[in-house]
Amino acid sequence: MDVVVKISQFLLGLSILIVLHEAGHFFSARLFKIKVEKFYLFFDPWFSLFKFKKGDTEYGIGWLPLGGYVKIAGMIDESMDKEAMKQPPQPWEFRSKPTWQRLIVMIAGVTVNVILAMVIYSMVLFTWGTEILPTSNVKYGIYCDSTAIRMGLRNGDKIVSLDGKAIDNFDKISLGIVLDKARSIQVSRNGQQVNIPVTDNDISLILQDLGDFIQPRYPCEVDSVMPGTAAEKAGLKKGDFLVKIDSVSTPSYQEFKAAIVKDSNKDITVTDSVKEQLTVLKAHVNKDGTLGFRAKSPIDLLETRKTHYSFFGSIPAGIGLAKESLGSYVKQVKIIATVKGAAKQVGGFGTMLKAYGSVWNWQHFWMLTGFISIMLAFLNILPIPALDGGHVLFLLYEMVTGRKPSDKFMEYAQWVGMIILLSLFVFANGNDIFKLFHK
Repeated sequence: MDVVVKISQFLLGLSILIVLHEAGHFFSARLFKIKVEKFYLFFDPWFSLFKFKKGDTEYGIGWLPLGGYVKIAGMIDESMDKEAMKQPPQPWEFRSKPTWQRLIVMIAGVTVNVILAMVIYSMVLFTWGTEILPTSNVKYGIYCDSTAIRMGLRNGDKIVSLDGKAIDNFDKISLGIVLDKARSIQVSRNGQQVNIPVTDNDISLILQDLGDFIQPRYPCEVDSVMPGTAAEKAGLKKGDFLVKIDSVSTPSYQEFKAAIVKDSNKDITVTDSVKEQLTVLKAHVNKDGTLGFRAKSPIDLLETRKTHYSFFGSIPAGIGLAKESLGSYVKQVKIIATVKGAAKQVGGFGTMLKAYGSVWNWQHFWMLTGFISIMLAFLNILPIPALDGGHVLFLLYEMVTGRKPSDKFMEYAQWVGMIILLSLFVFANGNDIFKLFHK
């Protein structure tokens, strides 16, 4: 069922983005009276799942969910329709139109993606607002993974700043270290400020699992106990604080969880603290390293900050969030190109499926779809043949020099671009497959 939810969200989000991107090309072409022969969601090599014709255009759904396309008459594109290009140019064809009109047609898809992201972000902010965990409210400090420990961070440290600059949103600390290549982390430890240096190798290791590098540390407080479980038999109740397993101190939920996994299928003693009174309980740990209770989450125990937006207030905030997302993604691409080992973190469809999650949450769905829209806009405008940016590059060359590249050159360029894109596709999805078998 989890896989079905993930795939459904992925296909819905991808379909929305593809249809609207291609609609940008379609309507701008029709604006200049350019014939559009096909409008397809997904690719349709050999056959399509559904199609119909209205006017001069065939509309359909392909079976290969790698993108979509509009086939514009008189243009060398993915279809590689060389026979049509051998015929004399017709007034309704792309190649017969002025350069500025062709340029507008080519940038229309990317423009729609950017505007769509702004609209999505604005509506998400209007509907749900924002909720963040201020770094200053992480009162129990941080919990560190092995990379953080090796760097010199310690459980319970309180992040003060990165390179002397305070970070208000705790969830942006790990990404901020990576994207801005922070060279030091300032923490408060036992009342003293400690400076933790950051190297390029540290950044490479942090990239491998941003979510686990540091987490907000919080106590293990029982929220509910499942009937018939070891937790119920041991006498655990809502509101209990679990501070020790046998002789091992567990001042946080993360430390409790790490300790109990080591005692899978064993009898243990659990020290429970309620109203400053300690009680020792006996329990048997399940084979999966659990007792059968739900602990309170950081949202329950740490003070978050919520911001609500009016309809008109959400518009500039949504535009600002789109600009921030674009800047963040550009930095991510730069990191991939410059930091050793970063390219291994590039993912394909598997990464996108994982990002959507196994629970259908509309706020998360739209936020992720908005980010992917920004991502597609940036990638599509890159000056690579076969992408919109490649066509834009050649059109700008034509505008500057007054000479149009030959059809043969455009054909070869299209092939080169398709090979580059196929290689990137195989590389990204190959990374997903490698990670699947090397967890």
